Amino acid sequence: MKARWDIFCTVVDNYGDIGVCWRLARQLAREHGIGVRLWVDDLAPLARLAPAANPAAASQQIEGVEVRVWPQDFPAVAAGDIPDVVIEAFACELPESYLAAMAVAPRQPVWTNLEYLSAEDWVQGCHGLASPHPRLPLTKHFFFPGFIEGTGGLLREADYAARRSAFDAAAFRRSLGLAEPAAGAITVSLFAYENAALGSLLSAWSEGQQPIQALVPEGRLLPQVAAWLGATPAAGQVFRRGALTLQVLPFLPQAEYDKLLWCCDLNFVRGEDSFVRAQWAAKPFVWHIYPQAEDHHRIKLAAFLKRYSADLDPETATAMENFWDAWEMEGDAGLAWSAFAVALPALQSYAVYWAERLAGRPDLASALVSFAIKSR
Repeated sequence: MKARWDIFCTVVDNYGDIGVCWRLARQLAREHGIGVRLWVDDLAPLARLAPAANPAAASQQIEGVEVRVWPQDFPAVAAGDIPDVVIEAFACELPESYLAAMAVAPRQPVWTNLEYLSAEDWVQGCHGLASPHPRLPLTKHFFFPGFIEGTGGLLREADYAARRSAFDAAAFRRSLGLAEPAAGAITVSLFAYENAALGSLLSAWSEGQQPIQALVPEGRLLPQVAAWLGATPAAGQVFRRGALTLQVLPFLPQAEYDKLLWCCDLNFVRGEDSFVRAQWAAKPFVWHIYPQAEDHHRIKLAAFLKRYSADLDPETATAMENFWDAWEMEGDAGLAWSAFAVALPALQSYAVYWAERLAGRPDLASALVSFAIKSR
C-alpha cells in the first residue's frame, strides 16, 4: 500500500514557506511514490509558483500531489483518515480536530516539525529531538534542514544535476525576450525584500566601467527600482542607464526561476527557497535573509557566512562578507561592490566546489523518508 503523508503549510512571506513545501511535496510524490496531501491556507502564492494550480479550488490534484485548502474552521477528522506521516512546516500549529484524530488513530503517525534552515551550531544537537504533547498521547520530532552531517540536508531533486547540465541558456533567454548583454557584461538576477541599499548599488552599476545586465523579477523590490529609475517599470521593459541595462521579468514559476539562476553570473536571493536553489545553481550569490525579531536573522546570516567561507581565501572571503553585510544592513552596497566584483571569478569556482560538497549528502526529502521509516 502506498504511504500517505500530510504536509501543513501556512503562507508567511508569500513565497518562501510554500515554495519549500511545494518542492518537497512534488519530490516525495515523484521520487518516493508517496501519496502526499498538501494543506495550504492561501493558494494564491502557490498558483504563481505552479501555474497549473487553481487558487479557487478547495481540492485539486497537481503534479501528483493532492492540494487542499486549510480552512480556518477545520472540520472533524476521522481517525482512519490520519496518514502515516504528518509534517508541520515551519512551526505552524495543527488544527485541534486533526490532533484529536491523530491521538486515537489505529496507528499513530510519525509527527514531524520541519524547521527553518540554519547553519547555527546548535542545530545539529536539536535535529531529531522528541517533544511529547502536553495533553495527548502524541510525540512530535523536530527535523532541521542543514549543511552538515547530523542534520536533514537540503531539498534537491534526483535529476537536478542532469537538468542543470542540459540547460540551454540561449533558448531560455529567447523564451523571456531578454536583451542581449553587452560584451563582457555581468548578468545579475535581483530578487530581494525591500532594501534601502538598492539605490547605491544601482548607481554604482550605472556609473561603473563593467557592463551590468540586471534582471529583476516582479516582486517586493520593484517599487524601489521604480523610484531609482524615476519610471514605473512593467514586465518586459528594458531600461538603460550608463553601464547598466535593467530588465523587468514577470514572476517566474519555480522551474523557470531555477533556469534564471543558471543563466546568471550572480544571483541575489531572499528567504529560504531561493537561497537553497542559488547554492545548487553553483553560481555566486547574495542572500537577503528574512528579518526576524531581535535581529536573530543577523545571527543566522553570520553562522552561514562562517560555514560557507571557511575554505575561501581570506581576501575573497572579506570581499564577500563586506558586500553581504552592506546589502543586509542596508548600507552603502555601491561602495562595497568594486571589491566584490573583483572577487566574482574566485567565487564562481568556489560555488561549484560548495555545490558538489553539499551534493555528497542525502537530500532533505530522502532524509525525511528515512526518518519516517525508522520512526514507525
